[in-house]
Amino acid sequence: MDRLDGSAAVPARWRGGILALGNFDGFHLGHQAVVGRAVARAHAAGRPAIVATFDPHPKRYFRPDTPPFRLTTLDQRQALFAAAGADAMLVFAFDATLAGLSAAAFAGDRLATAIGAGGVVTGTDFTFGKGRDGDVAVLAELGRAHGFVAETVAPVALDGEVVSSSRIRDLLREGDPRGAAALLTRPFTVEGVVEPGAQLGRTLGYPTANLTMGKYLRPAYGIYAVRGRLPDGRMLDGAANLGIRPTIAGDPVELLEPYFFDFDGDLYGQRIEVALIDFLRPEAKFDSLDALKVQMALDCDRARALLAG
Repeated sequence: MDRLDGSAAVPARWRGGILALGNFDGFHLGHQAVVGRAVARAHAAGRPAIVATFDPHPKRYFRPDTPPFRLTTLDQRQALFAAAGADAMLVFAFDATLAGLSAAAFAGDRLATAIGAGGVVTGTDFTFGKGRDGDVAVLAELGRAHGFVAETVAPVALDGEVVSSSRIRDLLREGDPRGAAALLTRPFTVEGVVEPGAQLGRTLGYPTANLTMGKYLRPAYGIYAVRGRLPDGRMLDGAANLGIRPTIAGDPVELLEPYFFDFDGDLYGQRIEVALIDFLRPEAKFDSLDALKVQMALDCDRARALLAG
């Protein structure tokens, strides 16, 4: 799948494409409905299907001190868009230039001129332009002026509530990864490069693969049943601590530390994925490393049982 630059004219073969337009962080059920409509419309018309996203998220640009909240990286979104049938991903760099464009300029200069959009699909709550001076009604009007048809897809509800990235973030912060997975249609997954650690897990008999959380949302600190994917495609079950390890002396260091069952290998420097499947318990401080080791054995037994089920 090609990754296109939203600040430049796209190559000729992508012009006339049907554009799904939004942030799409998490790519949950509602986002999937928007992209699915764009893909169906593109295929019916024999046009390319393009998913446009923003990076960084506009919230990060306007409020840089906001705590981390991302549900997916750009690379993860690209893989998800491809799996949904899109032909290309277009990334709008959200910077001062983009933030300063009026709705009319964004539609005319970016969507019509630079991209040559043949159609645009958004959610009903989509806003754009300096000061959010554009909404879906404005986009439809501007589309008519520039020769593309804009349409919206209604929100998707599950169990009587609208699916949203905000709701997913709340569920993860509350320690409900299964609830979040139902809205995402897959577990919340952290991707990163394994870093060297203090080797304490190995000393205790539970060697871990340490990942920093970076720009990802921080789910509830605690112990999780997890499923990992290695670079070679192997899937491994395990248990992981997410937090600052309060039992360990010294300055607290925030890490996601998965211990993979029945695995003995060196993962340092490798890029892996760790999916949070179930929340086992909150992070806790133990009186001794021996007490911690006893609890780790219980956590692993419970994680094995949950993952087997």
